[in-house]
Amino acid sequence: MSKPYKSLAVTLLLSLSLGMTANAAAAEKCPIEKRQSKAVGERAAKKVQKSFKAYTEGNLDDAIAILLEANPKAKFDKAYVDRMLGNFYAEKAQMGTAIKYLKSAVDADILGGTDHGASLRLYADLLLQEKQYKEAITYYNKWMDFTCKVDGTVFKRVGIAYSELKQWDKVLEVADKGLALIDKPDKGLYQMKLTAYFNKKQYKNAIKVLEIMVPLFQDDKRLWLQLAQFYLLTEDYDKSLATYDLAYKNGFLETAASITRLSQLMAQKGAPYQAAKIYDKHMKSGLIKKDEKTLNILAGFYHNAKDMKRAAKFYGEAAAVKNDAALYLKQGRLLAIDRQFKAAIPVFKKALDAGLKNPGEAEFELALAYLGLKQYKSAYRSAVKASKDKKTARSAKSYITYIKEKARVHNVTL
Repeated sequence: MSKPYKSLAVTLLLSLSLGMTANAAAAEKCPIEKRQSKAVGERAAKKVQKSFKAYTEGNLDDAIAILLEANPKAKFDKAYVDRMLGNFYAEKAQMGTAIKYLKSAVDADILGGTDHGASLRLYADLLLQEKQYKEAITYYNKWMDFTCKVDGTVFKRVGIAYSELKQWDKVLEVADKGLALIDKPDKGLYQMKLTAYFNKKQYKNAIKVLEIMVPLFQDDKRLWLQLAQFYLLTEDYDKSLATYDLAYKNGFLETAASITRLSQLMAQKGAPYQAAKIYDKHMKSGLIKKDEKTLNILAGFYHNAKDMKRAAKFYGEAAAVKNDAALYLKQGRLLAIDRQFKAAIPVFKKALDAGLKNPGEAEFELALAYLGLKQYKSAYRSAVKASKDKKTARSAKSYITYIKEKARVHNVTL
């Protein structure tokens, strides 16, 4: 919250008129207009004048000291002095003391209309700042009742208090009242509604708020991301992707997480190659850290796009980070699918050396790779090894027969 205490104090104190006679009471029903001003008693007036002079000369401590000596007896004079002390202590950022004096002034309920209204408002502001939320709401309402004013800023502050109290229905109520009063869109009031709907788990209502906010505050990158994320929460993947894509084109995606989400949605919605190119670009730029997880993700995008060469390359890079046997196996299989048998063979051996959980998987793939190269002896040896692994025994045994026949036809002794 901003701290307008100095300007408030100056404004309030400059409005003092110590010898002013009472104005005629207005005929209006509003309390502030019916409340007559009074003159401070002669004894107290001297202290008030002296204090105000010290204040205008920049001697705030002296101004306070003079008022503390006043010790007024009359109820009005005491409220008047307490109000001044409350303003002065607020300016010194001694909020506890300021609150004490302002409470005395407002609860006396005897000051002139303008002075009482201003004191109510400042007192409520200080209570809010000091996290006395229930009391702040009470006195903001008293200010509205006394002044007959409805103020968007006040509704926002009341909304803050209700938010802190987690009274989300009240937050929505005051936010709507505030929005109805203002001429210029207020992001804070909309954000209150968004927060309330989120906490009430009313995600579709939250989306409606964001769909208003994004066009109004187009340069707020955070709002674009929030809208895209809420679409995800409601499983509206098409709108989520469209929003992420627009945000990306506007330069609003600045984190690895956002780029990853955009790429995943692209891949999910049938554009894995585009997803891979975007993810690859930001990995090269350094935004996305290159590690086993991210390299594996990138390889997966290329894999889905059926770019086996690039997919194998990145699976290999991911495998090398922590000598991951499963990733080596995956890399080797893609190389073999791409008929790069010579390149695949050492990769399958790396999978074995890295401690593959089921070594028969790599041995079986080696048998197929050797077979593709017409290296029947090596194919046979690997197939025999694969036949000893429960996971690959059946497939390996069927290929052993096939390899033997191929060797016989080509006059190769196994």
